[in-house]
Amino acid sequence: MTAHSGGQRPAMVLGGAGLVAADLAAVSATGEAVWSSWAVLGVLATFGVAIVLGEWFPLSASGLRGSAPISMAAAFGLCFVIDVQGVGQLPYGPAFVIAVSGTALAVGLALRRAADHPVSWVESTGRFVAVVVAALLYRTVHLRQAPGSAAPDDGLPPWQLALLLLGITVVALLADLLFTATAHTAPRIRNLRRLVVDEVRSSAALSTAVAVTGVMIALAAPSLGIAALPLFLAPLVLTQFAFRRYLAIRATYLQSIRTLSRLTDIAGYTPSGHSERVAALSMSVGRQLGLPERTLRSLQEAALLHDIGQVALVDPIPGGATVLAAPADQRRIEADTLAIVRETGVLDDVATILEHQTTPYRQVRELNEQIPLASRIVKVVNAYEDLTAGARSRRARENALERIYLGLGYEYDPRVVDALQRVLAATRPVG
Repeated sequence: MTAHSGGQRPAMVLGGAGLVAADLAAVSATGEAVWSSWAVLGVLATFGVAIVLGEWFPLSASGLRGSAPISMAAAFGLCFVIDVQGVGQLPYGPAFVIAVSGTALAVGLALRRAADHPVSWVESTGRFVAVVVAALLYRTVHLRQAPGSAAPDDGLPPWQLALLLLGITVVALLADLLFTATAHTAPRIRNLRRLVVDEVRSSAALSTAVAVTGVMIALAAPSLGIAALPLFLAPLVLTQFAFRRYLAIRATYLQSIRTLSRLTDIAGYTPSGHSERVAALSMSVGRQLGLPERTLRSLQEAALLHDIGQVALVDPIPGGATVLAAPADQRRIEADTLAIVRETGVLDDVATILEHQTTPYRQVRELNEQIPLASRIVKVVNAYEDLTAGARSRRARENALERIYLGLGYEYDPRVVDALQRVLAATRPVG
């Protein structure tokens, strides 16, 4: 998720101001003598560089929650490390940890902005929130560390300390997730719970790796020294390389889907650009309804392929408008589309959406049938595009919506139609 859209600019400003304000407050609140030892400075600098590098190399892609696992693991390590082999007890508390981490985060983001790389201030501020929560819970609440003094020994056995730190990282990561989810769904707060649940499911594996890495750095530092930081960050670095390889493969995969979707255009079964328009408008409607990014990705792929079954027709439908075809013909096209998609063996979520793209909405209301919301979106948006034939004039819009309203609650989901109208209202008609 990147914050280039105009709607996210206020969040970018507020997020940046929050980082700066928090850093200044933390620095002014601490009177701790941390500059007395070059070794301590070396520890802080090493953690700071790791956080900056982690912010420079984040993980971000369409349909996935943006994250910076290297940065977060290093920041958690800094929150929890109180003793480093060869240095001894570290003479700083939570306020300075927060200040150093926040400054390193801000430097990493500033470097990305200077290099004209995409930045999400909402997600970056969420990471800072996680650091604040972790530092306060461990150093202030658990250790009751006094400003200007080394952290006291809590006397816990290593396994109990490990469980405690893991629990704190879980709480901190949940605070990050809740903050970013709230920021992203501010206009549609009713969808917050669903978005949080989806984000937890999609990011659980990577978040677990980040939490374990941060804890291992802290537990190993008294024995290995500052070498524990690069040693335990190495697996996350390799994970990032593998993830970027995966993103490249997925980009090629989406391009293959786009190419396949153009087959009906080239063969003359549908108007030029029909599938692309349905996909773009479906994504806008899905976001209006608060669908999580993972579902939006499947919705986009389903919308691109929704008409591919028309290639099996002997006689093309005039204008490719399946909404004007007989119900039996619509179901036959749907079955052919489903057969083609399922033949790939890798599009199960997309196939589930396409399986119900022609199912009337009344079956949800009358028979309590479980029809995915994404299927209902494709049905409404495809009908709109078929009825406008790609025209963007005010008259074409009004005529198409009038036809759709004739089937409201029977063929089409009223909630989806309302979302479509809101999306259209935000765009100016042509002519």
